[in-house]
Amino acid sequence: MFYITGDTHRDFERIILFCLENKTTRDDVLIILGDAGINYYGGIKDWYIKHYLNKLPITLFCIQGNHEQRPFNIETYEEIEMFGAKVYFEKEFDNLFFAKDGEIYNFDGLETVVIGGAYSIDKFYRIMNNLHWFKDEQPSDKIKKYVEKNLKKRKWKVDLVLTHTCPFNYRPTEAFLSIRNQNMVDTSTEKWLQTIEDKLEYKKWYCGHFHIEKTDEKIRFLFNDIIELKI
Repeated sequence: MFYITGDTHRDFERIILFCLENKTTRDDVLIILGDAGINYYGGIKDWYIKHYLNKLPITLFCIQGNHEQRPFNIETYEEIEMFGAKVYFEKEFDNLFFAKDGEIYNFDGLETVVIGGAYSIDKFYRIMNNLHWFKDEQPSDKIKKYVEKNLKKRKWKVDLVLTHTCPFNYRPTEAFLSIRNQNMVDTSTEKWLQTIEDKLEYKKWYCGHFHIEKTDEKIRFLFNDIIELKI
């Protein structure tokens, strides 16, 4: 079975309960739509949480968020083939996989493009308080070109789209924090995703980031819910 959920931010209690209730095995895959938080601190802190997650009876497939380091910047990761495309993987943790932006995966017959990254509205707070912030949290021009090249090869047609944030026109304004000046929020990733959504033929789009449960046309926002991946 393939399942999907929203941001976890290093809190995996709901996933542990889900595994127990559904009697999952390593053959089951749970997709986390960014901000898993597994690669946040670096070093021993991240090793401990990976070691803990490696004991779970499920396989985790994580999309890049904006509260975590990109795996290609961590020397212990390598690229391997998984689900018909490239993923980032550490040999020590054989049930933890991280998506490569722009790759198109085969999830039980569903052709699925994955695009991670977003802007952090708490960017300056984190910087001022010496908390981790990653300057490459949003997709680079190189990543964007890679995404578009692979979609062009598929004639701009896939079954599923998995992203961390959402296309600009679908931003859930009701979830915006009133204390944040939205004019100060960098929405370049959302605007770029909107150009993708405008010309892409797809059946379902899943995203996280906004900590909300919502369906807007073909786009499903996820946070705490864990649901079956389907079109």
